[in-house]
Amino acid sequence: MPQDLFHLEGETAVVVGGTGALGGALAEALAAAGAAVAIVGRNAGRGDERVGTIAAQGGRAVFESADALDRDSLARACAAIARRLGPASVLVNAAGGNRPDATLPPGADFCRLPLAAWQEVFDLNLAGGVLLPCQVFAEPMLEAGRGSIISIASMAAMIPLSRVPAYSAAKAAVLNLTQFLAREWAPRGVRVNAISPGFFPGEQNRTLLFRPDGSPSERGGQILAHTPLARFGEPHELAGAVVWLASPRASSFVTGQNIVIDGGFSAVTI
Repeated sequence: MPQDLFHLEGETAVVVGGTGALGGALAEALAAAGAAVAIVGRNAGRGDERVGTIAAQGGRAVFESADALDRDSLARACAAIARRLGPASVLVNAAGGNRPDATLPPGADFCRLPLAAWQEVFDLNLAGGVLLPCQVFAEPMLEAGRGSIISIASMAAMIPLSRVPAYSAAKAAVLNLTQFLAREWAPRGVRVNAISPGFFPGEQNRTLLFRPDGSPSERGGQILAHTPLARFGEPHELAGAVVWLASPRASSFVTGQNIVIDGGFSAVTI
């Protein structure tokens, strides 16, 4: 198999949410494959740190500050990236997350879940997580007649997990929008796909998965027991999928798909 299938030289990859653990790992993977990478987010400290890591590994990266829920902010970042690196040809939508007040603890009443919390989770994962970045960064791709958009959904989009109904529903909407955009933009040369991670420990879910001493919590133990590979995922394990989907040679006939990376969790039905 030709090794250059997975080389991304000449590509400008934008990672919205690249200041987070998963987004940052994806930014590093794209840079290692040869893409010039723009990390977009609100935390300049984390963004600059990730840029430094990529540079130390021999890659090329810049940070641009933007709020994924502010279209004007994204448009300014898009213009700045085009000046510094060239027009975007790859977009990774890695912004998203959950809120404590949209999470149901054991025994909680779904009927009491606050509407404002539900709406904020949808805004974070759907509007800021996919809709607005796609509207802004897809424009240069559509003009050029080529590009790849990769949104980070979740295994919870396919299996509505018991305590995070708003998050699960929002990520299910991400998959639906992914398929819509794939159909809409395929005639114009832009491919649109999603990656659905399973359980990857991060800042937002660490207390859910682990006890203070680092051992699995009751919930974490249940998840591990349901996962055939019997462990949680690590951010670098998403690298292969994102490089594959970004490559115009390796995945030129792939669009409208959801790539699940969950250690087998979704394959277990009982």
